[in-house]
Amino acid sequence: MFRIDISHLAENAPPLIRLRDVARVYDLGEVQVKALQATSLDIERGEYVALIGPSGSGKSTLMNTLGCLDRPTSGSYLLDGEEIVEMSLDERARIRNRQIGFIFQNFNLLNRTSALENVEVPLLYTRSISARQRHERAAEELCRVGLGDRLGHHTSQLSGGQQQRVAIARALVNRPSILLADEPTGNLDSQTSREVISLFRQLNVDQGITVILVTHDQDVARNADRTIVLRDGRVIADTTDVALALQSLHS
Repeated sequence: MFRIDISHLAENAPPLIRLRDVARVYDLGEVQVKALQATSLDIERGEYVALIGPSGSGKSTLMNTLGCLDRPTSGSYLLDGEEIVEMSLDERARIRNRQIGFIFQNFNLLNRTSALENVEVPLLYTRSISARQRHERAAEELCRVGLGDRLGHHTSQLSGGQQQRVAIARALVNRPSILLADEPTGNLDSQTSREVISLFRQLNVDQGITVILVTHDQDVARNADRTIVLRDGRVIADTTDVALALQSLHS
């Protein structure tokens, strides 16, 4: 398996994400499905990582694990020094709200609700923020993604690219350290896909946000600094050379 040396990124600091022998097994009664085999990897602060692999390879399971949506069956997952495996549902929800922004292929926006109100949703769970502060922060993030003139528009009045930008603004409104994107360009045309990926790069470079995305699109993967390839629940390549990563898919 190809591996990369990323120790130079943060020689004196622990990685933002550290997995050690993390596995996920789904018990379906008579059958146990090993969706993710024992996996160990580090992701440093400020990295831009693509997860690729065929359908059923385990990349979505790994994404859900990294996003604290699913708890590993075994192993250790340290997120910013905190052990996730031992956390309760409520504790994982709190760390998600504090550390992680999610972006999905289907946008997952609320219908008949304005762009501003959609972006405000994650802040509703933060009692220390007033309604005025919610409005201001949501408007700020929409301006950041180029939708300052669309605050009051409902999702039905927005293009697919604009809806994805609303979803990105919503993911950023809690000021997370990690942005997780699951096939973020899957429902977009090629030009809009390029614009969205350019925005991810800008957020990564300008704000130091750690970007981790799942994609089937090789062009999207090429924009990442590091590519992790999965097959049959195992990491088979972990490299900064996207050509080697793509080659491993067919080896």
